[in-house]
Amino acid sequence: MNKILILGASGFIGNAIYKELHSYFDTYGTYYSSRRSFENNQQFFRYDLEEDDVHDILDKVKPDLIISALRGNFQAQVMAHQHMVEYIQNKDCKLYFISSANVFDAYSKYPSYENDKTLSESIYGRLKIKIENMLLRIPASKMAILRVPMVFGNNSPRIKEIKNALISNEPIEVFPNLIINVTNDDKLTQQIHYLINHNKTGVFHLGSVDLIHHEDFIKEIVNRLGNNRPIYKRVFTTNEDRYLAVLPKSNRLSKNLSFNYQEIIDHHIFSE
Repeated sequence: MNKILILGASGFIGNAIYKELHSYFDTYGTYYSSRRSFENNQQFFRYDLEEDDVHDILDKVKPDLIISALRGNFQAQVMAHQHMVEYIQNKDCKLYFISSANVFDAYSKYPSYENDKTLSESIYGRLKIKIENMLLRIPASKMAILRVPMVFGNNSPRIKEIKNALISNEPIEVFPNLIINVTNDDKLTQQIHYLINHNKTGVFHLGSVDLIHHEDFIKEIVNRLGNNRPIYKRVFTTNEDRYLAVLPKSNRLSKNLSFNYQEIIDHHIFSE
């Protein structure tokens, strides 16, 4: 049985991955903010990105696979990933890093594919690139970079934000010129499960295979939520359409794992 350690397993994505995997693998996780369910779970370790050395947990768990879904202080994230890279180079261990479409946010004219050069104008995107570059310097068989577009899902921060805005009559920000692809926690965790089962490494783009304008997507979701009086704040960052989308070309997953944005909208996640 593979031993898996999920760093950031108390966050939305990390926790979804834990729930998907823990019945099939010997799965461990780290949490930062204290919740009873984590404290009482023998498989969870408290880990403070800024105070603790990730080596201590790695030495304790001795994982075959590390999945990093860490959030928090950027400098501390860089340091933690440096330590992980050192660890996996000397051990029979792989690292799956959850990256982001934002590694391409400086390229606005086209969607991005696995082998495209990364370039970002955002601090967040540059952080992800810095960690990706660390991984690209080690043998490909040791790592996977999983680039993810905007993630939705019933308990996702994005959906909660929309619901809160509807309740409190606040405007919902939409970007009319932004063309995106999307995913949700269910689709993403199924794809990660597949990658683990098939021992996959390299760079993967894990999102819907088609694209939609951000404004249209958000409006469809609000319609599904059944609120008829939303207030929209349209944010124009440019006059032309710009893309923030990661599409698969060279590393496609099996047919049954590909999906379109309509499936994310139709998914039961939006029913209460």
